[in-house]
Amino acid sequence: MDDLNFGAIAALVGLVGGIALGLAARLGNFCTLGAIESAVYGEDQRRLRLWGIVLGTAILGTQLGAAAGAIDLAGSYYHQIAWNPWASIIGGLVFGYGMALAGNCGFGALVRFGGGDLRSMVVVVVMGIAGFIALSGPLAPLRIWLFPQDMSSGPQGIGASFTALTGLPATLAAAAIAAGLVVWSLAHDPLRRSPRMLAWGVIAGLAVVWTLAGTTWVNQQSFGAVQVEGPSFTAPIGRTLIFLMTSTAGGITFSVGSVAGVLLGSLAGSTIRGLFRWEACDDPRELGRQVSGAALMGVGGVIAVGCSVGQGVTAFATLAWSGPVTLAAIVAGALLGLRQLMLGFQPD
Repeated sequence: MDDLNFGAIAALVGLVGGIALGLAARLGNFCTLGAIESAVYGEDQRRLRLWGIVLGTAILGTQLGAAAGAIDLAGSYYHQIAWNPWASIIGGLVFGYGMALAGNCGFGALVRFGGGDLRSMVVVVVMGIAGFIALSGPLAPLRIWLFPQDMSSGPQGIGASFTALTGLPATLAAAAIAAGLVVWSLAHDPLRRSPRMLAWGVIAGLAVVWTLAGTTWVNQQSFGAVQVEGPSFTAPIGRTLIFLMTSTAGGITFSVGSVAGVLLGSLAGSTIRGLFRWEACDDPRELGRQVSGAALMGVGGVIAVGCSVGQGVTAFATLAWSGPVTLAAIVAGALLGLRQLMLGFQPD
């Protein structure tokens, strides 16, 4: 470890967390769009309810880690910038709608690419490029003008609001939220009878805790040179593409490690289940829809400062207000997109 720079250590933290998430997706069926689609149109709520296990584990573990001093919530980007509700709502809606068109979120596309789906490779590349066009490219000035990101002036988030109102520690609010989510999950009998899914849901939640704690340690050792962060798959995909093309432009980072980890975890999980197979797109219209959806996800994810995993799990785990609000907007956008694809907006 003494021979590695701090960026490489952060990348190793991301690699381990990404592998766990990739395995959870393949072996535990952890998926954003799949959870929505199967619950609404497939009459199977197991994957949707699994989110309660993932979130409950991530929230409780993160907040206990913060209470113990192992996780620096204030050092995470979700707490460093003042929350912009419009960015969460509009960015989340755009991301969710694009997710439905593309057939997967950024995380899901990485998972499918790791299983041999070349269509998802296109989604990943287009999403990464579109994200950087909005982050630091031609669309950046417009994004900043419409959705300014000011630095936070003090403690913020669900935990801080709870403490300000009651005088009680934020861990109590975290425990209550986590318990409610877990109870909601376990109230569904088919999920209770799926121990494999439950186990991988816990592992996925712990992967978020691991990355936040790991990057907190690296942040402290590097005197702030490395950002405290957890899994997210919008801008990190773009950063990974830049690293692969230039190597030295920013160097190896947590983003590169986490993206590589998801690919490796998915490859391993697909191989274990015998699901790996090369797939391509035979229908140009389908590919066009997926490319359009990927571009929307890239732009929407940057506006919302995170994707379904970045905001929906990582930010939620830190109890940032942006987490649940963005997740709800993503779900609403996805439902709209799925309805368009399946029913063409025809009245019931």
